[in-house]
Amino acid sequence: MSSLPATMTAIVIPAPGGPEVLTPEQRPIDMPGDGEILIAVKAAGVNRPDVSQRQGKYPPPAGAPQDIPGLEIAGRVVACGPGATRFKPGDEVCALVPGGGYASFCLAHESNALPIPAGLSMIEAAAVPETFFTVWTNVFQRGHLTAGETLLVHGGSSGIGTTAIMLAKAFGSQVIVTAGSADKCEACLNLGADHAIDYKTLDFVDEVKRITGGKGADVILDMVGGSYVQRNYEAAAMEGRIVQIAFMGGYKIANLDMRAISAKRLTHTGSTLRPRTPAQKAIIAQELEQRVWPLLAQGKCKPVIHATFPLEQAADAHALMETSAHIGKIVLTVGA
Repeated sequence: MSSLPATMTAIVIPAPGGPEVLTPEQRPIDMPGDGEILIAVKAAGVNRPDVSQRQGKYPPPAGAPQDIPGLEIAGRVVACGPGATRFKPGDEVCALVPGGGYASFCLAHESNALPIPAGLSMIEAAAVPETFFTVWTNVFQRGHLTAGETLLVHGGSSGIGTTAIMLAKAFGSQVIVTAGSADKCEACLNLGADHAIDYKTLDFVDEVKRITGGKGADVILDMVGGSYVQRNYEAAAMEGRIVQIAFMGGYKIANLDMRAISAKRLTHTGSTLRPRTPAQKAIIAQELEQRVWPLLAQGKCKPVIHATFPLEQAADAHALMETSAHIGKIVLTVGA
């Protein structure tokens, strides 16, 4: 620990606003507490919750850095706190963190960190935790997707969407996605999606029913909410499971007809990942290491990287994310 610098570069949110409010600052480096490791960050993923936090719409949980965004990182362990025994200084890891990822050093609970899968670069590894944890807990733990079932993914070209395509296909499911352009649909098909629906030109409810012979989708992963809630009920199969992970289209729905929930015996559930305890996230991490890490090491799944930016250009990364032009992940890089 004595060889560590006294300060680090961090991207902070001095006040809510547009991408331009993101500001590089020098901050002291916190030493790891019980069960924690300190990671010298080499790359950090950029995610929609970071944008919401910057806009003042998604406050960090208690105990997390309050003005430094960033939920996923990859780098090298440089210090271990009391009771942290899984990793040692020098180990290369990726980690899910409750905040603070946009910095040259970041604390993580050791149970929420995983070894970097063989064959992945630091940039690719930094694009894994947030999306893979989210997809695993929502599609497989909550949605109970099984081989032979049909998964409908809204926003198929997003970081979450591309991850959902790869994992669902790897475990033997049919995948239908919605996306907002022909290019995005093509990208999803190239990743393995069985069908891609341009929601700007086609009605996804009609298309899902056509593709499934009238049956509908067994599991629907939705980050839109709003008017999609009613349409998801229509597109769902009997005993279908709709898993809500965000409400980009709004969370208040007028004139919602919920009769389909009873008629089709639907389950409409949802979750957030960030506020969960390290112990709760550790359960997801353990399942990922057992079930998904081998797929990453074998090259059967690989995060899709759309663009990278130096840490100091986080504002540009956020500006790109807000255009929704990206396919896959946006990643910040730290140092050489």
